[in-house]
Amino acid sequence: MTHQFAAEYRAGNLSHGESCDLPHLIANPGRPHRPLLVESRSLPKRGLGSIEGRAALVHAIAHIEFNAINLAWDAIYRFRDMPAGFYDDWVSVAEDEARHFCMLEARLAELGFSYGDFDAHNGLWEMAVLTADSCLRRMALVPRVLEARGLDVTPGMISRLRSVGDSKTADILEIILREEVDHVAAGSRWFAWCCERDGADSRAMFSDLVDSLARGSLKGPFNVEARLRAGFTQAELAQLQILAA
Repeated sequence: MTHQFAAEYRAGNLSHGESCDLPHLIANPGRPHRPLLVESRSLPKRGLGSIEGRAALVHAIAHIEFNAINLAWDAIYRFRDMPAGFYDDWVSVAEDEARHFCMLEARLAELGFSYGDFDAHNGLWEMAVLTADSCLRRMALVPRVLEARGLDVTPGMISRLRSVGDSKTADILEIILREEVDHVAAGSRWFAWCCERDGADSRAMFSDLVDSLARGSLKGPFNVEARLRAGFTQAELAQLQILAA
């Protein structure tokens, strides 16, 4: 459905029309019956030395990508009266995330597993609910905190996968890492736009939001090069280092 609607949007067959209806809070987005959602601390640690361990890693990333599809569409649905470029960006992100999920789902099948075979957590969507009343907060905390975490940890995953001979999964993660920089950059771009619209200082606002709502999600070390390409400033990165300490 994501690929279908993205194609329709690009062809000019869909428009973001005016609506007098307020967006509904979507506490539970559409998802299959599995995987079972549990607290993140309940998820077992698995090494990459076994097929099951590597499948568990692929499954965890697939779950993030699945949630990211819903997050992109929710931003399109929820935040009204944004410039056309906002919707262009998040339709493109939704399509990328759907493609990422499909690549990971296919890799799971090659390893003998399916999406839903492992438990998962709901942290990404919990943050979506928490930020449903503000595009500024959504852009700050979902792309620039939770999704940006992938920029930090994925290079290490790639190295570990190659060290155990799993080049197929590593190659998929290389693609995802490269494209996720652009996704986080979209969050940076629209966070800055919202701050300018609201007359807020973007650096102070980002620091305050992270400190009050997402400090527990910050863990170093940070992938400085990727984060700079994704729209972070050196000052923001210095502040993140302090908050993560």
